[in-house]
Amino acid sequence: MYVRRLELVDFRSYERVGIDLEPGGTVLVGPNGVGKTNLIEALGYVATLGSHRVAVDAPLVRFGASAAVVRCAIVHDGRELLVELEIVPGRANRARLGRSPVRRSRDILGALRLVLFAPEDLELVRGDPGERRRYLDDLLVARQPRYAGVRADYERVVKQRNALLRTSYQRRRWAGGDRDGSDLATLEVWNAQLARYGAELLAGRLELCAALGPHIAKAYDAVAAGKGAAAIAYKIGSSGRGTERLSDPPSPLPDRAGLEQLLAGMLADARPAEVDRGTTLVGPHRDDVLLTLGDLPAKGYASHGESWSYALALRLAAYDLLRDDGIEPVLVLDDVFAELDAGRRTRLADLVAGAAQLLVTCAVAEDVPEALRGARFAVTEGEVHRVA
Repeated sequence: MYVRRLELVDFRSYERVGIDLEPGGTVLVGPNGVGKTNLIEALGYVATLGSHRVAVDAPLVRFGASAAVVRCAIVHDGRELLVELEIVPGRANRARLGRSPVRRSRDILGALRLVLFAPEDLELVRGDPGERRRYLDDLLVARQPRYAGVRADYERVVKQRNALLRTSYQRRRWAGGDRDGSDLATLEVWNAQLARYGAELLAGRLELCAALGPHIAKAYDAVAAGKGAAAIAYKIGSSGRGTERLSDPPSPLPDRAGLEQLLAGMLADARPAEVDRGTTLVGPHRDDVLLTLGDLPAKGYASHGESWSYALALRLAAYDLLRDDGIEPVLVLDDVFAELDAGRRTRLADLVAGAAQLLVTCAVAEDVPEALRGARFAVTEGEVHRVA
């Protein structure tokens, strides 16, 4: 798989730009702040319907414009597919596949498989659990697009359940409302739905962690030159309840029915605390992913260099897993080499040199190892030109 052409209209800093790409290595060179990352951010948005830099769509639209458009021509097995996205802040995005409208924008997911490594990925190791959950969920959707619907259904249930709990909390606190819980009569309905969709999402995450484990260990060993053993485990519950590493082999993974029962029991146990606090305290949206180096958690213990190696290992593991599924994804390295020492640069180059399509951004062309230098584009304010 590779991207043959990318066109942007009113996306970030670009009023209008188009670039023709090809398989193999491509380097985008330009000073910081001229829009290199905006180009690969647009590709990432096509692949995931989200930005790796911001949580909302408004910053993606050029100042003064009402909408942004991303067009991407993707070639796979000799056939070309055009994907078009119109991003309208505050409204549902509109999408086309092969110039035909689709009912929901998420129907384009799976058209472009892409793995993006960027400086922000240090937060996968050092940041909040939400960063690691998103890593898993984006990879889940890339492998099986149906999980986009599962995730949307789960988030809808959590939102509705939170609204019910919050309203009940406010009534009791400010208006002297029901203290016997009668205003929560429909809570059990939402509990059943949360357990159902949550079990589906949880099962996918657990299976994914089990599949990722060997790839992460192998990638970290390669990037860090054997200095440390990396492992991943899934932790259910962020408050100390049910923190078994359910993805650790050799224990078999629980089936979906068992996970649904587990969540239902956790919801029942957590009800008093949830009613007191007016929010949902149990479910996959509260879980974490435990990343370890040897016997210690990477968060808080890994050095800067180890954290970079671990973040790289997570993305390389995702790349290898997607490639094992039979479709080699596009690989993007955004401003990565300037942050790596010479040894890590060389080892990373050796690992990715054979990618079907590799896109690299940098401020200084010499930062990119010779083995990865292919086509080169110069990026300036609002313009992109091929120079080699």
